[in-house]
Amino acid sequence: MKKSNSSARDVRSRPALSRRAVLGGLTVAAPLAGAGLLNLASAAPAVAADDAYPSNTALYADPAVTEGVDYARRYRRHALDDQDLATGGGFTRSVILAPHGGGIEVGTSELCLAVAGYHPDGLAPTPPEGPRHDFWMFEGLRSSDNGALHVTATHCDDTLARSLAAASFNALALHGCTAAQTGLGSGVAAVLVGGRDASLKKALLRNFAAAGITAADAADKPDLAGVSPDNIANRTLRGEGAQLEITTELRAAMFEVNTRAGRKKSTTPLFWDFTAATRAALATIEAAQPVL
Repeated sequence: MKKSNSSARDVRSRPALSRRAVLGGLTVAAPLAGAGLLNLASAAPAVAADDAYPSNTALYADPAVTEGVDYARRYRRHALDDQDLATGGGFTRSVILAPHGGGIEVGTSELCLAVAGYHPDGLAPTPPEGPRHDFWMFEGLRSSDNGALHVTATHCDDTLARSLAAASFNALALHGCTAAQTGLGSGVAAVLVGGRDASLKKALLRNFAAAGITAADAADKPDLAGVSPDNIANRTLRGEGAQLEITTELRAAMFEVNTRAGRKKSTTPLFWDFTAATRAALATIEAAQPVL
């Protein structure tokens, strides 16, 4: 959610219509998450009106943007099969989302995989005993200007993302922000916890505190609160979810080599402490939910 720099964007990244023409009728107050880390020049726009695209659908339809070159989408929906006539089987209760992964809000792709239960380097089940969660991510693949691919979470209309969220009891979205946006102080390594799911927020805040990770409720930060029903994290079966806004400094401390190729192979203990705290919060919430 860092303010976009003033350098000119590559012409091929622009949609066919002008930004003013596409977004002129929108009055969205929910801002965006994003931060460039260390070696990356691009940064996500600061407010929805700065997005080049009003939706994922519009981005996918732009002939100047190519999947596999400019961006990628990754997801996993776990297979379920219940043939027991006497009892109901279990189901995947939670989905982990990274709407601005790759080079848009760097570090969120790797966290998405780890929180879902997969090592970011090779996707080995981590920890081996589970549990696994469904996941979805949209990733910027460019060497620069990935912020132009940012679509705010309230405008995320990717079919798989919405389908996974709509089929889940719980959703947790991972975002990046700057320390200045948190109001917690310059250069602070921290996470703001937002979303409409009060129980999951409480569990996350409690587990981050126990892990020694600076965390605060995003409720008094409208730009980061994530309370819109249209937010992809809140499009669950229960109409609520949670989102984490992680500062640049905290994400940077999670990797020894902060590049796309290096991050998945150089995770620090802090990365795994953050992952464990997040997974523990989800486990607490899932344990209290009914068996269907």
